[in-house]
Amino acid sequence: MFEVDVVNSLAIMADSLKKILSIRIKQLDMFPNHFFGIVEINNVEYKINIQGQSMLRKQLIKLPIKIHDEKALLRLTGIGERLFEDLVNYAGESQWVEIDSNRILYYLADNQDKINNIGVYSRF
Repeated sequence: MFEVDVVNSLAIMADSLKKILSIRIKQLDMFPNHFFGIVEINNVEYKINIQGQSMLRKQLIKLPIKIHDEKALLRLTGIGERLFEDLVNYAGESQWVEIDSNRILYYLADNQDKINNIGVYSRF
């Protein structure tokens, strides 16, 4: 039931969103409980860390570029028209791209080599 609610919320929200950032994955290595790598935003390289969420860290994203919304839709795309989405909270700026999401972590565990872009969508 939760999955259906999340999917419905994403579908409703996606209609009113615009793409504000494109994150190109250059390298993404899998470790026992997270992914670490290099991404490119506006021709500048940044480190990326993707890990699961915890009781203290809900689904979130931190970016080296400020966005003006409290939530963001992350859309993972890649080879073979792969598509996966998750709604996360924007938790402020960081020197890295930091994503805490069980859904994204588990999806990447099975599809790491098929994803090459993360689109960040927002209302503003």
